[in-house]
Formats: sequence, structure tokens, C-alpha cells
Amino acid sequence: MRVPTTASLPAPIRSSWLPHLALGITGHRAANPAYSAHAAAIAAALEALFARIDAICMGLPGMRGPVRLHSLLVDGTDQVAGALALARGWDLAVPLPFGAALNCAINAHPDTLADMDALLAGGSAASPAVEAKAAAIRTITARAALFELADRDAEIAALWRAHLAAPVDRAAARAFEALVSDNVALAGRVMIEHTDLVVAVWDGKVANLPGGTGHTVAEALKLGAPVLLIDPAQPNTWRILGRSEELGMPADPAATPDFARLEAIIRAAVVVEGWSPGQLGKEQWRANSARAFGLYRRIERVFGGGGHALGSMTVTYEAPEAIVTGSGAEVVAAAAAMPGGDPAVVRELAEDVLPLFAWSDGIASRLADAYRSGMCVNFVLATLAVMVGILYLPAGMKESKWGFAAVELLLLGGILALTAAGSRLAWHGRWFAMRRVAEYLRHAPALLLMGVARPTGRWPRAGRAAGAGAEWPEHFARHALRDVGLPRVAATPAYLRAGLERIVLPHVVSQRAYHMHKAHKLETVHHRIDKVAEACFAFAVLSVLSYLGLKGAGALGVIDKHIAGDLSPVFTFLGVAFPTLGANLSGIRYFADFERFGAISHVAAEKLREIEERIGLLLSGAPQALTYAAAADLIHALDEAVVEEIASWQSVFGAKHLALPA
Repeated sequence: MRVPTTASLPAPIRSSWLPHLALGITGHRAANPAYSAHAAAIAAALEALFARIDAICMGLPGMRGPVRLHSLLVDGTDQVAGALALARGWDLAVPLPFGAALNCAINAHPDTLADMDALLAGGSAASPAVEAKAAAIRTITARAALFELADRDAEIAALWRAHLAAPVDRAAARAFEALVSDNVALAGRVMIEHTDLVVAVWDGKVANLPGGTGHTVAEALKLGAPVLLIDPAQPNTWRILGRSEELGMPADPAATPDFARLEAIIRAAVVVEGWSPGQLGKEQWRANSARAFGLYRRIERVFGGGGHALGSMTVTYEAPEAIVTGSGAEVVAAAAAMPGGDPAVVRELAEDVLPLFAWSDGIASRLADAYRSGMCVNFVLATLAVMVGILYLPAGMKESKWGFAAVELLLLGGILALTAAGSRLAWHGRWFAMRRVAEYLRHAPALLLMGVARPTGRWPRAGRAAGAGAEWPEHFARHALRDVGLPRVAATPAYLRAGLERIVLPHVVSQRAYHMHKAHKLETVHHRIDKVAEACFAFAVLSVLSYLGLKGAGALGVIDKHIAGDLSPVFTFLGVAFPTLGANLSGIRYFADFERFGAISHVAAEKLREIEERIGLLLSGAPQALTYAAAADLIHALDEAVVEEIASWQSVFGAKHLALPA
């Protein structure tokens, strides 16, 4: 996906935005009896399954990129599936549980310290059997995109060395095996997070060994990823599981593969019914906000402060091609400076992801202005219609009442026209969609550079009630991030520290400050509009009391009784105008929901503050505490805070379509 400049931005998205079906593979090792007894049949079944998946993809509407298989490339199932995937022209992405050298050494299973040291140094093992395994690993990993969890390599290597030096020491063996299992389980989670469907070759016997096939299957189901489960004894009769509880259901020996369900899963992963990327061509990025739709921002400024009340409300949006040298310059520079970083990911951020964020953010902001200001204008026009309709009374122009009625009719017509335009142009729905895209992409650098993704099964779903194509923002953002893929890096402690210090922490700090400022401003706007609305009703009461006072004083002979009659039209106008103005101010306050939006931002700021403090503690703590697992957990917390904030925002404005102010 290549993103050029400003107005032409949608064109390349239409022509080259390609979703990728992402698969994961897990299964028994070559030495497992259940695998070794049926190795040839398992390979044939995987080949047939992959061919069917290719055929399904080719039969779906639209274009897409090559299937991407994620594998830990352990000997046995993983390596066979990886070789089959490469032969089909698929991409092969590998979240290695360790650095490449340590991974090769561990999976070659050397029996001696000498072979261990040789493999760790990148050399050859003396044992032919060990070297053959190492050579197979090197051959296939050379063709794959490797994301190496190398943060604990030194600790693991030391435990392994102690184990090989004293094979009978069970404590040393357990310490080594436990840490290895933890890292394999972590790599398995990375794989699951990046996949739509996990293919598992598993006999169903052991499910509680961290990092084992059964554990990976259970974790995938817990995270919402469906699992295509292949029985190694009968590899052609697979079944698909969608819930953790299905693990306890016995397989039906007479059942046949559910190809319809497989196709449905693949279709759901790469196709949004009722939507295509070409529809983004309807959105046009513009450099500035529309002058005609600045009323909402004006209300925020008048009641919330932060600038001259009558000053210009025009907002200049950051151009997509300028973000790399503008607000995104520090992120790009920090990404490029990460030790051992992936230049391809940095390039994708600079050329694709950040410009796409700027583009969607600018469009979303302009649509927000149109929708929110449109509704505020309706309230203003409604107020003016009522006031103009009776203005002939204090003006003493009863004979020209028709003229005032005509102006009132024009104002009411303006409300109808604006409401119809907002509905026809779908300001509300388009704003929701583009804002979701922008917010999902706002924290993309933290996700992409650290190899973290939101599991496919955990993305928000709009539901059928929202209509066809309602989930396209999530689909589009997920695949825009997936297009970049896992970084080809070794996630060393230095890499993790640089990512947290220079990418994640500055983003969290800036977003926390933004939400704190926004919360304070919106709460101020809400409070001040309330006060003005209350004052309007107080003035209405005062005007009515004044009239009654004059009327009573005239009846008592204190003043000329004609005074009340002469001023009656004025008091009638004030008695109607003040309540109308107060009611419509309250209507604007209700519609805009400043207080609830402020509360949402306050909650978001508190969550971000907690994440900021956790990052600080991790960076200032013991060096061995800075692991990939700890860093990924923080980034997942950031991602969760973003998604929850979006959900809260949608819950407020979801049902508030542009409508008549009645």
C-alpha cells in the first residue's frame, strides 16, 4: 500500500490496498509418535488444505495480497507447513521464541556443550544429526521474515549451559525448560495476535504445557481466533473450533471437513459485505476546515476559553505528505534510530501509515465540524425562528407581520434543508467511520515497531443492526497494520528500551495531556452553558414579574395604567425569547454532551496516566525486568485504552443523528 499526496490519496488505496489472509500453524514435533507415524499423510493433508484455502481466496470478490503464514518453525509440523507455504508463494512470518542463533541451536537439540557453542557462534555442529537439523532450520528461516524474541537469550543460554554441563541436575533442567516454555508460549501468542485462523495438528492429549500445541490451541480460542484442528491419526478429517468449550467435545469420526465454515471464516477475514476500498474515493481531503461549519468550535471557544471569541475558527489540517517532517518527524527519527531496527517498517510508517493517519484524521475532523455544527446551527435557527416570528410585536409592525412570518418560514426551511443535507451526505456515519480509522492508526507506531497486534477476534464489531459495511473501519485499519507485518528485528533489551522510551512513552504522555486538557475544557463549556441557560430562564421570570408588577402598580394608581399596556408587546417578546434561548442552549448542551465527553476524556487520561507510570517503573527498574512480555503487556494496555475510548465516544453520539431540533 503506497500513499501519495493529499487529494490523490484515495486512488492508490483503491488500486493497491490489499488485505492479507493470515494463518497460524502449530503442531507436534517430528519426534512425537502421533506425528512420526503419520508424517506423510499429515504433509499431504496440509498441502490439500492450503490448496483449498488458495482456491477459496481466489473465488472471493476483490483483490488481496498473498496469504501470510505465521509459524514458529519448530521441526515437524511447523517446518513442513512453512515449506509448503513458500512453495505456494505465500509469505512466511516467523515469531521466533529466541534470537535466531539460539533458536537454531535449541531446536537442533545438541547433546554437548561443544555443539551448543558452535551453533551459537553460527558454526556447524560436530554431530551429523544435530547439524542436519540446524541446516534445515537455517534453510527455511533464510526465506522467512523473522521477529526474534531475543530479550532473554543470555539468561536462557546460561541455564541451558548449566543443564548440559550437569544433565542429571533436574533443578537445572526444570529452570531451563520452564523459561524456554514461557518464551515459546509468548511467541505463540504473537503468532495468534497476527492471524485469522490457526491450523493445529494435535492429538488432543496434552493441553497444559506452556508453549505446547495444546496450550497454543487453547490460547487461540481464548483470544477469539478459530482453530482448524487436524487429528494426526486421521489428517483428512479435520474440524473447526470456535470456542474454548468445544475442546471438551469429542470429535465425530463420521464427520467430513466443513468447507463451508472454512470459507465463511476466510470471507469474514478479508471481505466486508457491502463495502470495498474503492468507496474511500468518495472522501476528499481538504487542507482547511469549512468556514460554514465552525459554530461548534465557536461554542467551545466562547464557553470554554482558549482564544478570541470572535477570532477565526478556520483549522488547518496537517497534510498527509507533510506529517513525516511535521508532527511525525520525531516518531520516524526515533524509529530509524532503534538499535537493530527494520528499515522497511520505518519506511512503511513514513510513506504509508502516518500519511494515512493524517488523511483520515483531516477528513474525520471536517466531517465532525459539518455534523456537530450542523446540529448547533439547527438549534440557533430554531431560536431565531421563534424570536423573529413575534418580533413584530415590540417593533410595533403588526401590519407587516407577513414579512416576519416570511423570514420565520425561511429560517424553518433552512433547518429542513440542513437536516436533509446532513442525512443525504451521511455526515454522522462518515464521521464515525473516518474517526475510527484515524484513532486506530494514531498509535500504530507503538504496535508495529514492537510487533504487537490486537487479536482479530478482539476487534470491535458493529453488529448487524449497524447495516452492511459498518465494520469496514476496523477491517481497513486491521489490514493496513497487517500490511506492514512483523518487524524483521531481534527484540533485544536495547531495542525494547528504545521503543518504550522514544516511541511509546512520548505518545502516552502527549495523549494523556491532550485528554486532560480536553476534559477540563469540555467540563467548563458544560458548566458555563448551564449557567447561561439558567440566566435566560431567570430573565424570563424577571420579565414576567416586571410586567405583572407594572400591571399591578397601574391598577393601584401608582403609575399610569397605560404604561403596562404599552410595554406589553415588549414583555411578551422577552417572555418568549428568553425561555426559547435558554431551552435551545440546553438543547445544544444535551446534543453535544460536553459533560459526558469530558468524563470520557478524563477516564482515558487516567488510564494513560497509569500506563505512563508503569512504563516509568519498568524503565527505571532492574534491567532483567525489561522483557518483551512486559513491554507487550503495556502496549496492549495502551491499545485497550484507545479502543475503550472509541467505544465510549460512540455510545454517546451513536444515536444522535442530525435531526430537527424538536
